Amino acid sequence: MTTPNTCHAFNPKDALGHHDACALSEQLQQGGTSAKALVDAALQRLSHVDPHLKATVSMQAEHALEQAELLDKVGQFEEFKGLPAFLKDNLDLEGLPTLHGSASLPRRNKQRTSAVARQLMDTGLVLLGKTKLPEFGLTATTEFSASEAARNPWHTDHSTGGSSGGSAAMVAAGVVPIAHANDGGGSIRIPAACCGLVGLKPSRGRLQANELAKHLPINIVSDGVLTRTVRDTAAFYAHAERQYWNPTLPALGHITRPGRKRLTIGMFTRKLNGEDSAPECVDAVQKAAMLCEQLGHEVREIAPPVPAQFADDFLLYWGMLAASVVHFGRFAVDRKMNPAQLEPLTHGLAKHFTRNLHRFAFALRRLYQFEKQYASAFEHMDVVLSPTLGHAAPPIGHLALNLPFEEARQRLVNFAAFTAAQNVSGAPAISLPMHQATNGLPVGVHFAAAMGHEFRLLELALELEQAQPFKMLHALTPTSHAGRQAADKASQLKPA
Repeated sequence: MTTPNTCHAFNPKDALGHHDACALSEQLQQGGTSAKALVDAALQRLSHVDPHLKATVSMQAEHALEQAELLDKVGQFEEFKGLPAFLKDNLDLEGLPTLHGSASLPRRNKQRTSAVARQLMDTGLVLLGKTKLPEFGLTATTEFSASEAARNPWHTDHSTGGSSGGSAAMVAAGVVPIAHANDGGGSIRIPAACCGLVGLKPSRGRLQANELAKHLPINIVSDGVLTRTVRDTAAFYAHAERQYWNPTLPALGHITRPGRKRLTIGMFTRKLNGEDSAPECVDAVQKAAMLCEQLGHEVREIAPPVPAQFADDFLLYWGMLAASVVHFGRFAVDRKMNPAQLEPLTHGLAKHFTRNLHRFAFALRRLYQFEKQYASAFEHMDVVLSPTLGHAAPPIGHLALNLPFEEARQRLVNFAAFTAAQNVSGAPAISLPMHQATNGLPVGVHFAAAMGHEFRLLELALELEQAQPFKMLHALTPTSHAGRQAADKASQLKPA
């Protein structure tokens, strides 16, 4: 479907072409392209689409080009060496500021690189800069009350999801084949579903520890990546594992083909409050279930393996995070932080926590117990299938950060209705772009597995992708308004 509101920069004539990260890596290894050519192409593409998508927050273009030239001189392109990528702006990268999506923080360059960012770089990725997120990742859309939202390449009037929405926009629009993301309540999987991408939230501890999250009462944050193909996601975790392996988790290795075992899959489509998901989300799950059955897997309808109380408990925990930012951000984040400039939603969540402080100890106890309760769901199942979201990507403004708090809360809970369980349990889950709504927006399907069982999800995802190849934006909108300009001019222009 071609609409005047699509925006991508895919260009078969430049070095990036329509290729995924694995194909580009193969070209580098075979001498068919260079790291500098890839970085040049990414910067040229960025100059065309980011004025429309507004997904980046800071750049290090000259440094990236210098790094690419150095890699070309060395000439050893194993793993993902030489591929352009972005870092989400809630991790430190030496030489760039870390703003966490917030106007409350000073724009000053960091003197160090975080452990997760270092692990990404150790796989060979060349970081072009940093992408937008909503303030401290506290909502499921990449919007702001006083500045420009990041916009969805499939339809620029719609949300990218959040909180890794800037990274999702850059990958979906073809600027880079892979970008960093992290997930504290669905923030990898939600933008993957909104922007038609593959988004795996790994098991807790799969990558290096996130410095701001590792001291939480329950560490709900997992770092990872957004990609356009399952094989790119699988390859990234294989490469990252060579840099760091957590001995408390089973090693993944490099998963390159579907598994032989036929799985028992539990399926549900209703939200925790018993309400139906939007028809396009139900349809996506039912079609995915039919495909799984055709491939020989057994699919059973089940009740959600999460109690109804969980949603309220998680919202209270989320409110605790916001209250920590409001009251202790100067100590935990930056001493020059200005709390008066925090978003209305952040203040609303913090007030929700303080109003319900008397309930927090009980909520926290139930959340602690949930990990064991969730694990028990996989005693008789291999995988759980559900929608990723309650509905497709909403229009910009539907989840605005300056809405009255109760309205914002209700809309957020209805939208991000399926993803938080794996953050509390620590277990992995993946969103796959297996469906489209009637308006052409992608619709994600969500598969979850037991702790440490990413291999099940990746094997199944590879099988589903082979059986039903995912639709990419460039194939559906070859003449989008920004895409046409990029295809005509990208090979002729120098980086902005």
